[in-house]
Order: sequence, then structure tokens, then C-alpha cells
Amino acid sequence: MEEMRNVPILQCKDLTKNYGTNKNALSDFNLSLYPGRIVGLLGPNGSGKTTFMKLANGILVPTKGEITLDGYAPSEKTKAFVSYLPDADYLPDWMNVDNLVKMFCDFFEDFDKEKAVSMMQTLNIEGKMKLKHLSKGNKEKVQLILAMSRKAKIYFLDEPIGGVDPAARDYILTTIIQNYSEDSLVVISTHLIADVERVLDEVVMIGGGQFICHRSVDELRQNEGKSVDEYFREVFRC
Repeated sequence: MEEMRNVPILQCKDLTKNYGTNKNALSDFNLSLYPGRIVGLLGPNGSGKTTFMKLANGILVPTKGEITLDGYAPSEKTKAFVSYLPDADYLPDWMNVDNLVKMFCDFFEDFDKEKAVSMMQTLNIEGKMKLKHLSKGNKEKVQLILAMSRKAKIYFLDEPIGGVDPAARDYILTTIIQNYSEDSLVVISTHLIADVERVLDEVVMIGGGQFICHRSVDELRQNEGKSVDEYFREVFRC
């Protein structure tokens, strides 16, 4: 099992995406990420974070280069072991919570229904409530619970706490920590760095579609004498 942790589960080689403009959304991106880590994908708005997430999940196709997940290019095969939480509402809002849980049971063999129901109950989210009748914060909680109730190899969470109140953020971050396998990779894209910093093992910073750095959080704090949030502000100072 330890040997598996020494083999990258996500690799990018010269990954580039252009939307038909004179500037790449992502340029010659090279990265290797390993299992057993929670990685923060950090950068200002428009830096390429969501483009990277969409490339990793096969929603976009690279203009150049490649990305592989456990050795495979994004495809139907990778969807079976990758859990993706987009940065926008993506579930049918006319469905109620119970039916959404059932839908995930039908779609994903690795979905743990009991875990999902238990977390919904903890947050007092009623199963008969339709998604469209929930607050923005509760919608995001439902989406996160569904994503984290899969026993996936890789979790991509794009701004998972952007719409929830500060009081709920700790619960959500604890949910992420407690519900991912130690042999899985979690990639969290966020601009709320101070809130998520405590759960991160590593950070990848990008700006203007360019790779800036990939560092261990412990090494960064020790060598720079700064928190991740302080270091981020220094790197991307206006």
C-alpha cells in the first residue's frame, strides 16, 4: 500500500488549454500529485483553476499536452473512480434530497448511501425537501455530501465552501477529512485560503494560467515563516 502512495495518481504534462483567444487559459502545466494528500489548488479569479478541474474531468479537451488520472486520460473509465463537485449548481433542482441520494446510488457503485443519509440528518436536511427550496448554503452542503459519500480514488472539489456560512465551514472541512480514504487524493480549488488551510497537506498555486509553485504546507511554513494565506497574499500582491 505504501508503494502505491509513491506513484503519482494525477499527472499533467505540458497541459495547455486555449479558448480561441491570444492568451491560454492554462499554459504548459506540469504537475504530479500523489494519493493520501489533500491539495489546495490556489489562485486569483481567472487564474485557470476551474479550467484545470474541467480538463481533469473530461468536460474540456486539452489544446496541447495531456492529463492522466491513475494512468488513464479523462473518460468514462475515470468517472468510475473520480468524484467531482463543480463550482456551480449541477443537480436537477426539481428533485428532492432522497431522490438525489437514490440517483447517486444508481449511478455510482462506490456510493455509500448510509453515510450520505447520516450526514444529511446531522445537518438537519430533510429528505423530502426539493433542492430548489433549499437555501444556497444547504444546496452546497447536499452537493458536497453526495460527492464525499463516494469511495473514490480522486475527489475534485471546486469552491466547496464558497456559499456556506462561516459556522458551517468547519463542519464541511471536517466532513472532507473524515470521509476520504487515506489512499485517495483530494484537490480543493478555493479562494477562501484561511478557512481551508488547516486541512491541506500541499498547495499548488497558479496565476494567469501559469504554474507558480507546488509546495508542502509544512515546508512552506517552516522555510517561509508564513501561513499559506500570508504566502499567497505575498505571491499575488496587486
